[in-house]
Amino acid sequence: MNKNLTAYFSVYLIATIVFFSANFTSIAAEHGKNQTPQPVPVRVARVEIRSVSDQISLVGTTEAIAKSIIASEVSGIVEYFPVKEGDYIKKGELLVKLKTTYLKLILKGAVAAKQKAIANLEKAKKELARVAKLKDANSIAERKYDEAFYNYRALSQELVQNNAKIEQLEYEIAQKKVLSPFSGFIAGEHTQVGEWVSAGGAVVTLIDLSKIRITVDVPERYVVLIPPKSRVKVKVKSISDKHLSGIIYAVLPKGNPDSRTFPVRINLENSGSKIKSGMEVFVTFDLARTRNALLVPKDSIVTSGEEKMVFSVAGGKAVPVRVKVTGFFDGNVAVEGNLKPGDQVVIRGNERLRPGQAVEVQN
Repeated sequence: MNKNLTAYFSVYLIATIVFFSANFTSIAAEHGKNQTPQPVPVRVARVEIRSVSDQISLVGTTEAIAKSIIASEVSGIVEYFPVKEGDYIKKGELLVKLKTTYLKLILKGAVAAKQKAIANLEKAKKELARVAKLKDANSIAERKYDEAFYNYRALSQELVQNNAKIEQLEYEIAQKKVLSPFSGFIAGEHTQVGEWVSAGGAVVTLIDLSKIRITVDVPERYVVLIPPKSRVKVKVKSISDKHLSGIIYAVLPKGNPDSRTFPVRINLENSGSKIKSGMEVFVTFDLARTRNALLVPKDSIVTSGEEKMVFSVAGGKAVPVRVKVTGFFDGNVAVEGNLKPGDQVVIRGNERLRPGQAVEVQN
């Protein structure tokens, strides 16, 4: 009897759960039918048509703007060599130190000779003063005064020579330390501890990466359209997709007769020395030739794989429009696609939009 009762209540409980679940699902479905999706808030900008310069993008190569093989001004044996390849060195830091023992010994003797010369000069000065008084009193011959006078002058010159010798030795000792003439990276080591370095001998190769020089070989049909000293856009893809701003400082007058290209040199600031010498860069030139182009803000561009699109707003809904980017102009992008001047394109809130989704403009 207890078993039958338990089975009865189990069936009753299951039926009750199924009944309420079915009713809840039906109510939720009905509620969903009656609920209208809320429009997505967006900000928009209008498509413009403007006259812009034609652009070309070419590949270039970076190099250090300053590269120097640092040499020792004096000869000697390397006593201390604290740097190695790849180190960043600030201006004035020690690169190499040569032994100075022999020069210091000579300097010690020169200082002693100077002290002797000072004592002799002081004695000669007193003697000259004494004979000058006797000469004024006509107590000695003129010759005696001349001897005292010229002895004093000779000792004065000897002291000058001693001072010059000491200065020379101090200078040579100072030059036994080779200091970095500018801040940069050690790109090569040319000596080691214990080696003999001749006067003018190479110590290290130092490169300055605070600025980068870019060389681009530009075809002759374009090089004649590049304005001198103009700005260019530079992208180093291995570092970032962000465009950097460089400036043309030279269009070399001699080109390659085989490829009909001419080297164009560009200077680029290199904050943090992230760009290294020898990297590949993409340079976009504005040519001295204009065209009319449709411009949209760069924030309106949405990338999907290899495709690019913008969302225009029509009838309160988001409409995707495929575009082809043809240039970059001060925060705007020149595009080709099914757009016309005055169309509204989404610049904020476009990251999660779906085609046909309702939008609310909140400019």
